[in-house]
Amino acid sequence: MQAARHVRFMSTSRSLVCSHVHAQKHFLRASTSRAQSRSVASTAAAASQTPPPPPPSQGRWRYFLQTLGRVTLVTVIGASASFYYIAHKEKNPGPQLPFDPSKKTLVILGSGWGATSLLKGLDTSDYNTIVVSPKNFFLFTPLLPSVAVGTLNARSILQPTRYLTRHKERQVLVIEAEAKEVDPVKKTVTLSDDSEIQGQISSTTIPYDYLVYAVGAETQTFGIPGVREHACFMKELHDAEKMQRRFLDCVESAAFPGQSDEEKDRLLHMVVVGGGPTGIELSGELRDFLEEDLKSWYPELASRIRITLVEALPNVLPSFSKELIAYTERTFKESDIEILTKTMVRKVNEKSVVLKGPDGVEREVPCGMVVWAAGNTSRQITRDLMAKLPEGQTNKRGITLDDHLRMKGARDIFAIGDCTASSYAPTAQVASQQGSYLSRVFKLLAKKDKLEADLSHAEISEEAEKLKKQIDKIKLKPFHYSHQGSLAYIGSDKAIADLPIFGREWTSGGVATFMFWRSAYLSTLFSLRNRSLVAGDWVRVKLWGRDVSRE
Repeated sequence: MQAARHVRFMSTSRSLVCSHVHAQKHFLRASTSRAQSRSVASTAAAASQTPPPPPPSQGRWRYFLQTLGRVTLVTVIGASASFYYIAHKEKNPGPQLPFDPSKKTLVILGSGWGATSLLKGLDTSDYNTIVVSPKNFFLFTPLLPSVAVGTLNARSILQPTRYLTRHKERQVLVIEAEAKEVDPVKKTVTLSDDSEIQGQISSTTIPYDYLVYAVGAETQTFGIPGVREHACFMKELHDAEKMQRRFLDCVESAAFPGQSDEEKDRLLHMVVVGGGPTGIELSGELRDFLEEDLKSWYPELASRIRITLVEALPNVLPSFSKELIAYTERTFKESDIEILTKTMVRKVNEKSVVLKGPDGVEREVPCGMVVWAAGNTSRQITRDLMAKLPEGQTNKRGITLDDHLRMKGARDIFAIGDCTASSYAPTAQVASQQGSYLSRVFKLLAKKDKLEADLSHAEISEEAEKLKKQIDKIKLKPFHYSHQGSLAYIGSDKAIADLPIFGREWTSGGVATFMFWRSAYLSTLFSLRNRSLVAGDWVRVKLWGRDVSRE
């Protein structure tokens, strides 16, 4: 029985132990479950109090495009506002001061590079300024060959003189007339209205205190027979328009039914005389007209068109480096433009030109048109003025000057541009720098004149001495020309540049130089109006080509 009770006791003990173990496990599971529940609850509470995470960041490419779009928008709005402001300002000049009888009279003859540069920098409040010119506009001559073939519209390179003078502080009187005579003794200028329509008064004489003589030059023909009668010049706007009409006339005449092959070849042979920048650029522009337009509209004639460039010197472009001369000659050869150097023109006929080559043999070359771009000579009024001052004016090429651009023999006359016989080349760059220099000279002269007037009324000796010292300090610096380089377009969307950079000559040629050539000329134009018109013409020609209609 004891054994049986022992067995029951052991069995009961094991049951109690198992029950206790099961109870502990249940308690642990319950505790763990409650802990997990509390943990989840606390996490959920914490999550409800924490702010939501930021959205995913934008991609770099999207951010770049958005930034680029904003910058572009701001740039376009700013550029448009600036364009409108400048255009509105140029179109609407403000009020000006009237003429002041106490001021000296400054008369400017001409409206070319020198005269326009002078007007641009001149302080008109110091003078009563009068401009006399047969043209009431400034012509941007470097782009004249582009007008001759229709690349640019004629009006695009014109700047009316009044567009400049009306923005000056004091009124500037602009007279469209031809100066006929200058009297350096009486200090007067006689002028005449030679236009088609004239009023009751068409001639008058005006006095001056200072005279700026900037009448330019006329084309030099060297006395060769037939040049003035049969050749086209390339100096004025009407010359370019005449050449364009004649060139298209030759093409249309060659297209007339029944024309012989020999006559077609004659009509379509263009001869350009002069191997300087004008002749080179004109030949290049003619080549572009042929390749880009005439081949499309006159396919039956385009292959017959020939361009010949005639130069009396051993090579073209004598002011450029040898590398650029060789590059130009290679480009012309690739473009089928014939270059005849060491060749002189002996006579220009209606349907031919007589040439004398390096072998000394003269031959008659049939052609449809001759364009003369070779040299300048003095105008008749310039020769008459020089004849009145024989002691100081001894150079037959033009007016002799001192270091301050004063005409020798006439202290109150300044001369600039092509009418002078200076040591510099007769270029637009020289005339422009001379005009800018004179604007500074006249500022000093006005200051000196004012001090001298005050000195004449000074009553106290100390004040007079002070004024004398101030007058003595005013010194006119001599004119020095700073060459900024040379540019020329040679056709085929190529240009050449000869530029002084850091004391060395830098030469370049090609398409990149062509882009530089265009940007340089755009920046040189005097107004936003001209820049817009020229740029618009370039875009127009690129899209639709040149106009081949003829008046």
